[in-house]
Amino acid sequence: MMELIGRHTTLAGHPLLHLSGEVDLATLPLLHDHLHRLVNRHPAQVVYIDLDGLVALDDTGMGMLLGAAGLARSLGGEMVLVCSDERLLARFALCGLDRAVAVVPRVGEPHD
Repeated sequence: MMELIGRHTTLAGHPLLHLSGEVDLATLPLLHDHLHRLVNRHPAQVVYIDLDGLVALDDTGMGMLLGAAGLARSLGGEMVLVCSDERLLARFALCGLDRAVAVVPRVGEPHD
């Protein structure tokens, strides 16, 4: 079993959560804590979640990302996913996550 590591930082003036490891049933509580801490600490801001360090992201984890994006919007902000992993991008397209949450290849890239 691999762990989930979350690093909170700032890049180009934007709050950023860099995730690495696996998101699965065992690590969901940690993912929840990281996402909610980031969003709640930066209301009314654009926050970025860097997923490129993940080796696994299960469906429940994708649902949790969607929920965190909703929380960010309810606080007047926005959440943007940073991902260049073709496998994850294909899953986002398949389930429609990329239509609900902006996905960019790098922090600072324009998003819709």
